Amino acid sequence: MNQIKLIFSNMSIVSLIDIVVVYFLIYQGYVLIKNMRAKQLVKGIVLILVITQLASLFKFYTLSWILENTVQVGFIALIILFQPELRRALEFIGRSSMFSINTLDKDTATSEKVIKEICSAVSSLARQKIGALIIFEQKTGLNEIVDTGTSLDSAISSGLLINIFIPNTPLHDGAVVVRNYRLAAAGCFLPLTDNNTLSKDIGTRHRAALGITERSDAIAVIVSEETGYISYAVDGRLYRNIQVDELERILSSVYFEEEKPKLFEKWRYKNEGKK
Repeated sequence: MNQIKLIFSNMSIVSLIDIVVVYFLIYQGYVLIKNMRAKQLVKGIVLILVITQLASLFKFYTLSWILENTVQVGFIALIILFQPELRRALEFIGRSSMFSINTLDKDTATSEKVIKEICSAVSSLARQKIGALIIFEQKTGLNEIVDTGTSLDSAISSGLLINIFIPNTPLHDGAVVVRNYRLAAAGCFLPLTDNNTLSKDIGTRHRAALGITERSDAIAVIVSEETGYISYAVDGRLYRNIQVDELERILSSVYFEEEKPKLFEKWRYKNEGKK
């Protein structure tokens, strides 16, 4: 106890800040690794490092030499293997509140009108079992996705959204990207998810929604053409068969800067149970 008091009595403010910063970085690193698809590979690397230290401690010279050289070469391989995860980690840092710049001039009346128009369109599409995929850009720019489609830069209206997704029309096959209060583009192509554990009944539209939310902080709203169910994807997770009032709350997280939806875990678990 006295030793602990002695340590803290000799600790300066700078040292304390240093410890807090290191703790924060370690914690954030743990959170990132926990959500990585390659987290099993991370465990393997940690195990190799531990074995390397034990080999050196017990003077297993041959094993130690092999492992040390493997680790040195492995750093180059790690950059290649973890390229998607490293990019995602850097994007995560860039999206943090201290670095982010909000370019949307929030207006309550406009936000409420836009939410009403989108909910009306999605409800109509769901009733008619017309497939739809709407992506809401957040802090991560989606210019490369917008460039794959047809530029619109138009006001958001229920009629326009419905007409875009009517089957056999030029822009129905693809995603609509919503940027602030405008429809940025339609007929956009999205990257598919790399998650191999998904149920076989998850179609291409839902896999594309997962893919874009794995690579950015976008929120995706999906209407299934088979069932008419409304779903949404965020942070690489899919929440299926939600109701319109829940959709309104999700859109409020876009236009009123509320916390990302966390109230609908029951829908994900409900549908995971069906797999």
